[in-house]
Parts: sequence; structure tokens; C-alpha cells
Amino acid sequence: MPFELPKLPYDYNALEPYIDVTTMEIHHSKHHGAYTSNLNSAILGTELENMSLDDILKDISKRPVAVRNNGGGYYNHNLFWTILSPNGGGEPTGDIAKAINSQFGSFAAFKEEFNKAALSRFGSGWAWLVDVQGRLVISSTPNQDNPKMDVAELKGYPIFGIDVWEHAYYLKYQNRRNEYIAAFWSLINWDEINRRYSCI
Repeated sequence: MPFELPKLPYDYNALEPYIDVTTMEIHHSKHHGAYTSNLNSAILGTELENMSLDDILKDISKRPVAVRNNGGGYYNHNLFWTILSPNGGGEPTGDIAKAINSQFGSFAAFKEEFNKAALSRFGSGWAWLVDVQGRLVISSTPNQDNPKMDVAELKGYPIFGIDVWEHAYYLKYQNRRNEYIAAFWSLINWDEINRRYSCI
């Protein structure tokens, strides 16, 4: 199959107490696993089978709905796992810290705006920090859409995002999405985010 479920860079229990082991196991093996297998099934025998994921996503409006949903889910989760770390948290450092302070005035102001985007996303979706031609912008997308897609309201390079689908937090936090978002900041991997930012 063209796409494979990536192995996590840490154990399922490594993000405790912020994200519980059961949620991690289900989220990765079942949800991300399903996006992976369903994407492979959706492109099997088509011209998409030999295309990169980036090329599939950038013209997603021309693809079947199953490719949009599962391709987005596959990409988004591949990114999500890497920007979390059991040794994460704290304030940003390096170039991303400078860019955040320059664009938003302070990390506190940025965090408040990002949290608002994540909290106000109706239903399932994601909140993102996006580079748009050298400018940092916060956005959110429904379902498994992301800023790399031509259907996105704001198009750009996603530096990091938070999954606000209920399957990401409901076992531990139930309807308290605000508590899950607060916990997210204790896990964020600024080294990986700086690496992603340097690749733009």
C-alpha cells in the first residue's frame, strides 16, 4: 500500500496525565489506522496511487470525498503526533518564538487567540498555526481539512495544529474541550515545530 500508519515516537502511555493511554491507543491504532487503510482503498487502481500526498491534497476539490476525508485525516494525524512530546511544554524558543512575538506581540496573546480558534470550531475539526507567504496566521478547518488543501479558507503551510475531534479527548475530558486544549500546551514539542518552521 502507498501509505503506512507511522509508528509513534513515544509509547501510548507517555503523554499521561494530559492524554490518557486508552485515548492514545484508540486514536492512533483505530482512528489514524482507519484513515490510512481507507485512503489506500480510495486510491487503489487510480492515478492517485502513484502521487505524493501533497499533490493529492493540493487539488483535493477534484478528488472523491473519501480521498478528501481520509487523505486529510492521514496527513493531519501524521503531523499531530510529531508535535507532541512527553518532554514538551513551556514557551517556544528559537525562530518560532521570535516569529510569534513579532506577529502576535507575545506568546500569551498568541496562545489566547489560538485557544479561541480551537474552542470556537463548531463540531469536529482542527485549529492551526499556518505560514502564509512568510506571515503567521491562526485558522481552523472543519472535519479533516487542512490549510494545504485548495478548499481551505486560509491556504498555507501548517506549522502545527490541534485535533479537536471528540475522539481526541472525550474519554478523559468529556465535553470539557477547554481543559484538553489547556493540556495540549504541556505537551507541545517546540523543537519539532522549529524544525518544521525552518523547512518553509
